[in-house]
Amino acid sequence: MHEDWWDQHLKRVGAFIKEQRRLSELSQREFARMVNLSDTYMSQLERGMHEPSIRVLRAIAEGLNLSADQLIAFVAGLAGQPSTGDHPSTEDAIRADPRLDLGQKQALLSVLRSYVAASSSAPGATSTPRDEGPTAG
Repeated sequence: MHEDWWDQHLKRVGAFIKEQRRLSELSQREFARMVNLSDTYMSQLERGMHEPSIRVLRAIAEGLNLSADQLIAFVAGLAGQPSTGDHPSTEDAIRADPRLDLGQKQALLSVLRSYVAASSSAPGATSTPRDEGPTAG
């Protein structure tokens, strides 16, 4: 009975890694090379056929911009899906929302990233949001 649960859990972990990779717009081959794993091993991880080592989990977490500690706890069955920081971000919320399919998540993340990039490259941009009223032109 426990083996069945663990097999299903490893499939959920693999599906999570695959979804996060796809949201990062990386092919399986690109991501495998990025984290120094073979294409075959990455494929098997994403299908839940292997239990990854701590070293592999740390590399995957870094490659996906996730918390390594949270990813390790998730794989160990001790916690829910990891986020990218101490506090959930807009990107985390989009990635975790079960109401959205992969295409919708990718579209929202793309728009979010373009807005963030535009606001951070604007003259006088700061890292904290400002509440300014309309300005006269």
